[in-house]
Amino acid sequence: MIALDSSVLIAFLEGKSSPATAKCECAIGDLSARLPMAVLTECLSAPGLTSAQRRAIESLLTLDITPDYWRRVGSLRAKLLAKGHKAKLGDALIAQNCIDHHMPLLTTDADFRHYTKLGLKLIQCT
Repeated sequence: MIALDSSVLIAFLEGKSSPATAKCECAIGDLSARLPMAVLTECLSAPGLTSAQRRAIESLLTLDITPDYWRRVGSLRAKLLAKGHKAKLGDALIAQNCIDHHMPLLTTDADFRHYTKLGLKLIQCT
């Protein structure tokens, strides 16, 4: 199983072809794709989604929020900020959700690289 980042899922839904979207398509096809809750929110917030794209997003299984998630997100983000790294709140939410479920994240967003030192596993495609 793998978690999908919005960078990959939106590109896939827009019909873009890349190594990342090919992996996304396979994960969706074999039902191994999961969405961190923040990715679900990000994707459903995208302007101009078609009803078919919205249904596709809503059909994917999500990663539950575990007890004390919000405290762990704050701690995770604080560790990166203390080291001078970029740590957007949305990215911290996604990273912690994946860490909690021991789920690698499929992304094209290089900002997640700093989270690997804190337990996030990446499947990064460029």
